[in-house]
Amino acid sequence: KLEGLKTIAVTTNGINLTRLLPRLKEAGLNAINISLDTLVPAKFEFIVRRKGTNLSSKATWKESHTLLINFRCLLYLQVNCVVMRGFNEDEVLDFVDFTKDLPLDVRFIEYMPFDG
Repeated sequence: KLEGLKTIAVTTNGINLTRLLPRLKEAGLNAINISLDTLVPAKFEFIVRRKGTNLSSKATWKESHTLLINFRCLLYLQVNCVVMRGFNEDEVLDFVDFTKDLPLDVRFIEYMPFDG
């Protein structure tokens, strides 16, 4: 309810998105960035350090997007994928194929280590 505020966005790995979406909508959420660095379920669980929603399923994405549209809170849905040598660089074309028919944008981000 701040004057001039046009967008409220969240960045998430998506695991709790379905559960939290009603409260996020009440708060005015209208844009979502989902961090997804791999389409391989075992790698996904390694990255998020827990078992959870398998975001590598097209059915899951379509269901999530339908839910977001039904909540009428989505202006923008984006997937951010950090590309890492030796971990997921072999999945770039898989990501392109996976998302080509989904109503979202995928952005490939360069891995930038901060270890000196």
